[in-house]
Amino acid sequence: MAKYKNRKTVYDGMTFDSKKEAKRYQELLLMERGKEIYNLQTQVKFELLPIQKVDGKVAERPVHYIADFFYHRSTDDAVVVEDVKSEATRKLPCYVLKRKLMLFREGIQIQEV
Repeated sequence: MAKYKNRKTVYDGMTFDSKKEAKRYQELLLMERGKEIYNLQTQVKFELLPIQKVDGKVAERPVHYIADFFYHRSTDDAVVVEDVKSEATRKLPCYVLKRKLMLFREGIQIQEV
């Protein structure tokens, strides 16, 4: 059983962490076909903190955030990063910190769906 009662779902040969995420992907595909958005990508990795070394040895591994969806809005060319989250996972300290770092480092406010 999944940790947050989500079910892995396969759509169009891609595996999504939940039915909700797969459904959102289908919605975004329709938006892309309708020219509302472009450059739709899944699982885009952002480095929030680089690897840290002390005396040439790795002291801390890098910290990454992997976005569920990344695309550009056609109306204003804005970059949009979306993450499909339940109420419970929106409050996880690790996610909250990464959300804040995305805004600070990349200037991107994650859209929670």
